[in-house]
Amino acid sequence: MAVSKQQDWSAIAPVLDDGQKIFAENRVQEAQTRWAERPQGLELRLIGPLQTNKVADAVALFDVIETLDRPKLAKALADEIQRLGKSVRLYVQINTGEEPQKAGIAPKDADAFIAHCRKALNLEPEGLMCIPPQDQPPALHFALLAKIAARNGLAKLSMGMSADFEIAIAHGATSVRVGSALFGERLVRP
Repeated sequence: MAVSKQQDWSAIAPVLDDGQKIFAENRVQEAQTRWAERPQGLELRLIGPLQTNKVADAVALFDVIETLDRPKLAKALADEIQRLGKSVRLYVQINTGEEPQKAGIAPKDADAFIAHCRKALNLEPEGLMCIPPQDQPPALHFALLAKIAARNGLAKLSMGMSADFEIAIAHGATSVRVGSALFGERLVRP
């Protein structure tokens, strides 16, 4: 997927014109502004943290939410999906490095969380997502994510970014998040 967060439209338009159909955004409000006039056939994915007060907007806009990471958010998503009658594909974010500054379910809690989503909330996650620690080899984290997915019957893995997507693909990634390789470095926002 093309990670278009914090990019100017002048950088995004050529990629869209070249046929890219899957774009990922980090913030609901930025995506609402950027994709207000959404082209036919475009898939939008939320890859940034989702606050519960933005769930209605996220469910209305995104086709895929890759950052399902806590019970309160799962409940809010289940309620909004049912209310709108909209099918939104969900990925559970796993904090494979158990980094305190990052969102995501700890690997040891992943099975119970996925079971809770399925049984208590009637949510069926499609896959798992992770962002490995920058100071560790990503392959270990990609292998861990694949192992958690396999034992939970999940076939989709969103892992790997511009710098490590080849390693992610070798470990079973079904989608990779590519931003800087397509668009260059992100703009710095004040």
